[in-house]
Amino acid sequence: MKVLVFIEQRENTLKKASLEALSVARNLAGSSANVAAVVIGGSIDSITAALKGHGADTVYSVSGAGFENYNVLNYAAAIDSAIKTFSPTVVLGMASPMGRDVFPRLAARHDAGIATDLIELKAEGETLVGLKPMYAGKAYAEVTFQNTKIQFATLRANVFKADATDGSAAVTKLDVTAADSKLKTVEIRKDKSAKVDLTEAGIIISGGRALGSADAFKILNEAADVLGATVGASRAAVDAGYASHEMQVGQTGKTVNPNLYIAAGISGSIQHMAGMRTSKVIVAINTDPEAPIFKIANYGIVGDLFQVIPILTQKLKELRG
Repeated sequence: MKVLVFIEQRENTLKKASLEALSVARNLAGSSANVAAVVIGGSIDSITAALKGHGADTVYSVSGAGFENYNVLNYAAAIDSAIKTFSPTVVLGMASPMGRDVFPRLAARHDAGIATDLIELKAEGETLVGLKPMYAGKAYAEVTFQNTKIQFATLRANVFKADATDGSAAVTKLDVTAADSKLKTVEIRKDKSAKVDLTEAGIIISGGRALGSADAFKILNEAADVLGATVGASRAAVDAGYASHEMQVGQTGKTVNPNLYIAAGISGSIQHMAGMRTSKVIVAINTDPEAPIFKIANYGIVGDLFQVIPILTQKLKELRG
């Protein structure tokens, strides 16, 4: 099984979740030199060097005018060039906004099957079999492929382990011309926070409408600083103007899978739980003992978050000396 992995980067910095996809690729391909990666961007030499120790046998790089910023037409052309060069049977990427945008386009180009947002992936012979959360995470579907020469799949971040290897990869530059189209990337707006993005965060502390104001999110930020966490929010908090949309966790926000998820003042709507119920450990803090969030929480604290969070923050500070 030959596997090509699309490696994501932002501002020439490797996205950690892509290393998870490389580890999955190595497991699928076995010991043979059948794993390749494709990296697209501006100055990506440092990224291609880093990939040599994470399972790739070959790294394809595409850079130059038109590839500094993400453009679905240009990126699709670049990945397609790597596909034609490497001739993979499987193409993997992450179930990120970028992956959700470019992978269906690629699958359509190749008249191929695609499975998205997988939390498990294995090979049965030359065919992939994946596990996908359905119905807001209340059920799981086993998905597979039929009658397709190439199998495209995207993986949920923070689910698979990123293993380092001792391998070395040959780097090949592909000559790809950016598309001359009306679709242009003219501006990129991003959150000013320096914290890890919610989709890649190992620890998340989220607040709901119960915080009552944007200013009240300061207590979550203080706790996050001690925990090394990223702050999230429910849709209700975002709709009320307490938090930005980049912080929203849920069906209409970001799907997250951290090692620890703390829900403060979040009752637990179906839409919110759809975005975080696969977290490894869930801690819920709510004054309502009947709040739905407690049904999926590993640990529950029935109490006022304005009393609980400061105590938690102080205890964490003491533990850290």
